[in-house]
Amino acid sequence: MAAKVSTIGQLLLLVLVALSAHVVDYSSSSLHGNETDRSSLLGFKDATSLEPHQAFMSWKDSTHFCNWEGVLCRMKAPRRVTSLNLTSQGLVGHISPLLGNLTFLQSLILTDNTLTGEIPPSLGHLRRLQTLRLNNNMLQGRLPSFANCSNLRVLDVSVNNLVGRIPVDLPTRHLQVLQVSANNLTGTIPTSLGNITKLTTISFSFNHITGYIPNELAHLSNLQYMYASVNQLVGRFPQAILNLSTLVGLDIVLNGLSGEVPPNLCTSLPNLQILVLGGNFFRGHIPSSFTNASSLNDIDLSGNNFTGLVPATIGKLTKLSWLNLERNQLQAQNKQEWVFLDSLGNCTELQMFSMSWNRLSGDVPSSLGNLSSQLQRLYMGMAQNQLSGDFPSGIANLRNLIVVSLGGNHFTGVVPGWIGTLKTLQQIGLHTNSFTGVIPSSLSKSRLGGLYMFSNQLTGHIPPSFGNFSMLQYLGIFNNHLHGGVPMEIFRIPTIFQIVLSFNNLDGKLPSNIGNAKQLVNLVLSSNKLSGDIPSTLGNCESLEDVELDSNIFSLSTL
Repeated sequence: MAAKVSTIGQLLLLVLVALSAHVVDYSSSSLHGNETDRSSLLGFKDATSLEPHQAFMSWKDSTHFCNWEGVLCRMKAPRRVTSLNLTSQGLVGHISPLLGNLTFLQSLILTDNTLTGEIPPSLGHLRRLQTLRLNNNMLQGRLPSFANCSNLRVLDVSVNNLVGRIPVDLPTRHLQVLQVSANNLTGTIPTSLGNITKLTTISFSFNHITGYIPNELAHLSNLQYMYASVNQLVGRFPQAILNLSTLVGLDIVLNGLSGEVPPNLCTSLPNLQILVLGGNFFRGHIPSSFTNASSLNDIDLSGNNFTGLVPATIGKLTKLSWLNLERNQLQAQNKQEWVFLDSLGNCTELQMFSMSWNRLSGDVPSSLGNLSSQLQRLYMGMAQNQLSGDFPSGIANLRNLIVVSLGGNHFTGVVPGWIGTLKTLQQIGLHTNSFTGVIPSSLSKSRLGGLYMFSNQLTGHIPPSFGNFSMLQYLGIFNNHLHGGVPMEIFRIPTIFQIVLSFNNLDGKLPSNIGNAKQLVNLVLSSNKLSGDIPSTLGNCESLEDVELDSNIFSLSTL
């Protein structure tokens, strides 16, 4: 019996020893893991040379690293780092390769700092990584391989200085967001992107990507946003895009794409909200199918070779807020061809409308005044447009206008006094027309920052009330028939930096208070009839860089 008890005791002892050994091993493993994470974080801190917002103030030995600012850990033991987020901390330095030892890391966000150097290849070993945002830094070198990051869902390295190609071995299983815009990437769009079928967003704008948009992208059945603007893409409108019925935003502005836009574009893409095709070589008519995408709120077709008429059904796009059709060859010469403007009155959310640099002619219909009360920017000027008649009366109804641009047409008559009642107006461009009469003094009641009335047939004086401007920066009334003196009041405008009044009939002496214009950079008064002494106070204009006073009759002693 004693022997049996002894044997049981020995067995119990062995079990206790085994359990003890197991506990020690577990503790040792836990401690090792914690120390690895802690030293990796400290390695990142050491690679940072500047922290203006004191992001690392809490990164002390007396505080567990799971409580450090920007650090999150999982709750169960052993505590391991799952997230590092130090957004907008102004950090200067490098990304330490030791972050690749944070093997439980799921999210690394270092957005909006001033980090330089290369992206460490060790980050490509983080198999649990789901979100990597390194955008808005100054990172260099090539984008390393993330093929082993099989759980990666978001990869954002936009707005850096990266070079090389878009990797062909991106993880295909879970990746949803790929943003590499605003770098110096070259090469072509990898056909392998077509294998990443969960992609919802592709953005590689503002790079040097060349070649065609590959047909393989037609397999991206979940794609919602495709941004490829400002590259060197060529070829006709990519047919692959017509298969992407889920597409919400398409931006391929400023490339070398050509040919006609498919007539069924917006029938195939009924969910479109953003359509930006500007700055290419597209030609032909604007497809009437555009009105099938009833959710469109942003259309930019500028800088192409579109011809013909604006679709008369444009008013079906009731959610439209931005319509940029400038720099094409669109025409509107008679009442029937201006019908689109009547229709556009149904777009009650419209904020920007541009038809500059087209082939518009004749009087502007009064239906212009039926455009949305939310309209802030109206551009109908320049080059091939030949609009005529009096100042468009419909503008008086558009009470929230910030910018009015009618320059480079053949408008005649006087500039109406009611223009000054548009309290939100910040810029008005009436230059290079045939406006007559005097400059309305009521303009000084607005919040104008730029007044462009040069190259007309304006007469009378420069209104002294212009001294009431509080935000005016540019005053350009040159090449008219103005007479009288240069009003002293305009040199009291606190924001004025450019005054161009040349090629008029201004006379008299320059005001002695000219030195009060501390912000003035350019003063151009040449080719007038100004006389007397040039005020010595001109030397008090601290910012003045360019002064042109030639072709006047100033006293010889001051020249």
